Amino acid sequence: MGETLGEIAAACLANPGLAAKAEIAVVGEVFGDTDWESGPGDDGAVVGDGVIACGEALFPPFVAADPHGAGFAAVLANVNDVAAMGGVPLGIVDTVVASEAVARKALAGMREAAELYDVPIVGGHLTLHEGDPAISAFAVGRSGAPLSVTRAAPGQSLVVAAALDGRMREDFPFFPAFESRGRRSAGDIRLLSTLAEAGTVVAAKDISMAGLVGSLAMLLEPSSLGVTVDVTAVPAPAGVPLVRWFTCFPSFGFLLCVPAGREPECLAAFAERDLAAAVVGTLDDSAVLSLTRDGETVQVLDLQATPVTGLPHP
Repeated sequence: MGETLGEIAAACLANPGLAAKAEIAVVGEVFGDTDWESGPGDDGAVVGDGVIACGEALFPPFVAADPHGAGFAAVLANVNDVAAMGGVPLGIVDTVVASEAVARKALAGMREAAELYDVPIVGGHLTLHEGDPAISAFAVGRSGAPLSVTRAAPGQSLVVAAALDGRMREDFPFFPAFESRGRRSAGDIRLLSTLAEAGTVVAAKDISMAGLVGSLAMLLEPSSLGVTVDVTAVPAPAGVPLVRWFTCFPSFGFLLCVPAGREPECLAAFAERDLAAAVVGTLDDSAVLSLTRDGETVQVLDLQATPVTGLPHP
C-alpha cells in the first residue's frame, strides 16, 4: 500500500516550502488590510480591466547551484501564476544580479522557457556582480474572467489537474513534465483561461513549492474553508512515492474549484490535452484540511488554529 496517511501528512507538514509561507505575514504586518481589495491569497493581482500582474524571486542557493534551471523556473512560476488567475501571459520582465557566467546561464534558461511557453521577455535589469546571485522575474497577463480564491465556496468540487509525463528530479523536489510535453506546454497553461471564461472553474491555485497540501491550504485559508482529500483520487505519476509527489513543485499542477455540475466538462477539457484531472473532494466550511483513504481519515491542518500565511483577510 506504500506510505501511510500519517506519513504523507507528516511529510506535508515538514515541507520547508510550506513553513516558508508563514514569512508572508510580514507583508500583512507592514501594509495592513487597507490596500487589499479582494484578497489577499491569490497567485497574482488583478489591475484594472482584467490585467494580471505577478512576480517571483528565486531561492539564491538554487540560483547558485543551477542558474539555467533557476532562470527557466523564474519564467515557469510566473506563467503558472498567470494561468492560476485565469489569464494568458503577455510578457515577462526579469532582474538578474550575478557574475557574467551565472547571468548568461540564467538568461539562457529564461529564453528557453519563454520560447517553450510562447511568452516574450520584454525587458529587465542586469547587474554583474561576483557575490551571491539573485534572480527575480515578473509577468503581466490578461483575463476575460479572472479567477480568485475569494470565489471558492462550500459545495464546490476540488479538482486536481496535473501533467504526469516525465520523472522527478533526484536533487530537487521538482517534477519537470515540460521536458516530455514540449511545445504542448504553451497550450496547457492557456487552458485555464478558457475554463475561467466558460465559468467551469471559479477559483484556482497552482501547486507551488509549498506542495499540494500547502498550496491547498493557501487556497482554503482566505475564506476559512475545509476539504477532505481522497488520496486515491489524486492524479500521480507512476513510480513516485506520494510523500514526494505531495511535497514537490510540479511544472504543471493546479487546484481548481469547480461549481457543482460542471465537473464533467472540466475533466473532459484536460483529458482532451492528455492531462490528468480528477475530483478529489468537496469544499466545506470546516476550515479543516484532511486526507482520507480506504475509510481512514487524518487531519492535516486546522486553518483557524494554525494559519499558513497569517495574512489579513476580508
